[in-house]
Amino acid sequence: MSRFYTHAGLITMALLMLLGSGCATAPKAHDYTSYKQARPRSILVMPPLNSSPEVHAPAAVVAQAALPLAESGYYVLPVAVVDEVFKQNGMDNAAEAQAAPVAKLREIFGADAALYLDVRKYGTQYAVLRSDSVVALDAKLVDLRNGELLWSGSASASTAEQRANSGGGLVGMLVTALVNQVLDTVNDASYGEAGIANQRLLSAGQQNGLLYGPRSPKYQTD
Repeated sequence: MSRFYTHAGLITMALLMLLGSGCATAPKAHDYTSYKQARPRSILVMPPLNSSPEVHAPAAVVAQAALPLAESGYYVLPVAVVDEVFKQNGMDNAAEAQAAPVAKLREIFGADAALYLDVRKYGTQYAVLRSDSVVALDAKLVDLRNGELLWSGSASASTAEQRANSGGGLVGMLVTALVNQVLDTVNDASYGEAGIANQRLLSAGQQNGLLYGPRSPKYQTD
């Protein structure tokens, strides 16, 4: 009997630990109070910061950011026009643009809010037995009328999600990883992953995601 109770106690403790770890990893609910009060109609997508080693990463990311925002119901200022205006105002890089006062951005562009992006990862990574193209993004939405943070989030995408390890033993796996790395680099597979990451990050209606904008039929239903 004592052995039974010992095993039962161990099982109970294991279950409690699992439940505890599940609670600890649950995502914290975002506070939408300020967001719902502000209800921005137009969004200025700022030139992204680049924490990755790929120089073309910001262009690939910002080129695909407008679509999910527009589909979520917001008017998005044309990215090419925004880039040219920044250059004309002497802000030639993302760090200078993102450091600009919100009042100045509001004065120049007239947008309600600005989306600040940071490309944390972009490119093809080779790790002996596999090769994956990875994109990871951080974002925050700031009210240009008062500088208040309305929302922040992160998202990532990788070719590993669709690519299964092939057979053929160790040599086959090495060859497959090398071929995938070459093809992904030549074809810039990360560009497609950047589109997926943008959709995950900037599409409304997701848990802790953006709210629907005024051009969406779901506006104010979230």
